[in-house]
Amino acid sequence: MAAYENTFLYMLRRGAVYFKKDNGHRRSLSFLRVTQSRGSERNAGFSQCASPSFAGRSYKELHELSLTDPERFWGTIAKERLSWSRPFDRVKDCDINRGKISWFLGGQLNVSENCLDVHVAQHPDRIALLWERDEPGTEVKVTYRELLETTCRLANTLKRHGIQKGDRVAIYMPVSPTAVAAMLACARIGAVHTVVFAGFSAEALAGRIQDAQCKAVITCNQGVRGGRTIDLKRTVDKAVKSCPSVRCVFVSQRTDKPVAMGELDIFLEEEMAKESGTCAAEPMASEDMLFMLYTSGSTGKPKGIVHTQAGYLLYAALTQQYVFDYRPGDVFGCVADIGWVTGHSYVVYGPLCNGATTVLFESTPVYPDPGRYWETVQRLRINQFYGAPTAIRLLLKYDESWVKKYDRSSLRTLGSVGEPINHEAWTWFYNVVGDGKCPLVDTWWQTETGGICIAPRPAQDGAEILPAMAMRPFFGIHLALMDEKGKPTTGNDVSGALCISQTWPGMARTIYGDHQRFVEAYFKPYPGHYFTGDGAYRTQQGYYQITGRMDDVINVSGHRLGTAEIEDALDEHPNVPETAVIGISHDVKGEVPFAFVVLKDATSLDQTKVIEELRALVVSKIAKYAIPDHFLVVRRLPKTRSGKIMRRILRKIAMGQADNLGDISTLEDPSVVAEIVQAYKGSQRTSSDGR
Repeated sequence: MAAYENTFLYMLRRGAVYFKKDNGHRRSLSFLRVTQSRGSERNAGFSQCASPSFAGRSYKELHELSLTDPERFWGTIAKERLSWSRPFDRVKDCDINRGKISWFLGGQLNVSENCLDVHVAQHPDRIALLWERDEPGTEVKVTYRELLETTCRLANTLKRHGIQKGDRVAIYMPVSPTAVAAMLACARIGAVHTVVFAGFSAEALAGRIQDAQCKAVITCNQGVRGGRTIDLKRTVDKAVKSCPSVRCVFVSQRTDKPVAMGELDIFLEEEMAKESGTCAAEPMASEDMLFMLYTSGSTGKPKGIVHTQAGYLLYAALTQQYVFDYRPGDVFGCVADIGWVTGHSYVVYGPLCNGATTVLFESTPVYPDPGRYWETVQRLRINQFYGAPTAIRLLLKYDESWVKKYDRSSLRTLGSVGEPINHEAWTWFYNVVGDGKCPLVDTWWQTETGGICIAPRPAQDGAEILPAMAMRPFFGIHLALMDEKGKPTTGNDVSGALCISQTWPGMARTIYGDHQRFVEAYFKPYPGHYFTGDGAYRTQQGYYQITGRMDDVINVSGHRLGTAEIEDALDEHPNVPETAVIGISHDVKGEVPFAFVVLKDATSLDQTKVIEELRALVVSKIAKYAIPDHFLVVRRLPKTRSGKIMRRILRKIAMGQADNLGDISTLEDPSVVAEIVQAYKGSQRTSSDGR
């Protein structure tokens, strides 16, 4: 125990965390800010090079090289930027038609070693994590040496309890250093982690644990967010009752509240106190699984997207450096939750691989007030701020004084992620938050792509950035817009289905346990291309603007939700034989679900009560954020003669565009449209009357 008493996690467990108030670290950051250019008038990222071998080349030259000679481009960078225990002997072996993607074959490395050991050897006392806890002013600083020791203790704990290379481990935790250490500990011993957003219901958590056949779960007694506590252990207890694969549940103490411990439960910090602070890193083949992350699809069942070791890590690190103009000594502030891919790539793996100081944001944008983000920027001296349009749209509704009362001069790059950002939010973010001086990068990518694929940066010196537009493909990304006949469009000023014509190292490898679904979802729609599911427009200048989803997936506050997943939950109600869910635009959330509900007997049932029961069903099956904003009870749904629901008609009605429905002649009974329109108008009148 004595050897453990000075470590970060022991202090956290004992409630005696050091909140380092010394100004030495802040002075060094301030010095960097003064002596370095703000980056608004020069090319971001090209003062430093991805590889000494490519020094002096322009963005255009590097992008062209990455497409015409990907083996030379990625092979050179992988050798120089990653630490290998065994060099790879082949850069790639890919067949895009079969969804076969393999990079850096024959090579071995360890992701945890690349994110921790290599930096501890050079600068052990550099701050790795700045944990911005829920209460402002109580941040915790964790050095690379401390994070390595914590990771090793956690890794040894997992090993002692039977977790081996290849085993799956579920992580159901809020944003915290312990959660990061859990991810890195799994990587260190070769276990595969699946992080589940700590807002999902017990049933949603159980479904992911069951699909992955997880052997262990790592959680907290409670989460803390926005001044509220969330009983995470209680949710896990309910979930594991239906998960026979789980052999142990490790429980970390985020708060002082005691929790009931069952046969499977183990106090994490107490077990870690018994372990050594060193743990040899397991050599992992480049294509061994690193993690799987579940994302909604156009069917009701979430899919476990698989990412592997070397290619994912390299791509996350390279995009973090180039898109955001990250430089050594910067404080990188991505405010995403680690339960989403943004948290994986731009809170954990990308920044730590680059030796950065990365911020872990536990709170909300408006707690304790709407100035929280900007007070945090001032206090932590954040250089890059990466957030979601949903939060920006929420904050722009408040007075600008909530932004301008704080010093934001440390900011050098702003970033947007999760969904396309609208012009109003972009303008406010750029002018009010960034004072019109910081490049604002609107980034497009997906869980499946592993990292950013389209963004305004990197680019040529002095290249323009257009509002609300992702603009330029990253290295290795060969974009194509496909027309209705499945052929690539030519020229500019055209729209189409957004596809990528070549493989790249960071892309997903498969859907866990169902490679055929992977092929059919991403490679079958347009043979020879990866289909993103999004539509896009290529401007007259050749830039790319994302126009939205082309399938039955909606984007709520940056979180992808399959409409089928919501429908599956609603359809479990005994008085609801059928539902249809579509997404409609929302000023703050981007999109929200709108549910059309058919009742068995609409005349005798208490519709208000049924709708409340449907809300509760969605919470129990998925999560609170998946609850439809609108419910409309209808007698029947518009269907074609083959039984397919015509969702475009429902979407038009829900958006108040019933006078522009287009062709309805293919409906089995076109009169259903008038019924639904009448029901919609009736609901609008009820709303306006305040009833």
